[in-house]
Amino acid sequence: MRDRRRLRSLVVDDATTYLWRVRHRHEPCREILTLLRDGVRTRIVFRTGDGHYAGDGAYTHTGGVGDRHHHLNLHRPAVVRALVDEAARRGLLPSTEDLDGWELFPAVAHD
Repeated sequence: MRDRRRLRSLVVDDATTYLWRVRHRHEPCREILTLLRDGVRTRIVFRTGDGHYAGDGAYTHTGGVGDRHHHLNLHRPAVVRALVDEAARRGLLPSTEDLDGWELFPAVAHD
C-alpha cells in the first residue's frame, strides 16, 4: 500500500524538480495538490461546489476532481505535470498563494 503522506518527485526539465502530494480535506470537501520547489510551497485547491466535485466520496475517489464532462485523477503524475505546465505558462509558479484549481482545469481536462 502506498503511503499517501510521502512526497513524490516530478522532474520537469534538467533544472526543475517539484515534490508533490495530494490530500483530501473536509468541510468543505476539497482536494489539495501541494507542490514544493526550492522551499516554496504552492497549493492548487479544488473545492466541491458550483457543478464541480472534488473527491467527496459520493461521485469519485480521493484525488478525483471533475465536472459533468471531465474527470482528472490528481494521483497521476501526467495530470500533475499538465497542471504544473499550465500554471507555469500563466506565470503562477512559484507562488505562496493558494491557486484555484478550477481556473486551470479547462486547459488540462480535454476530450
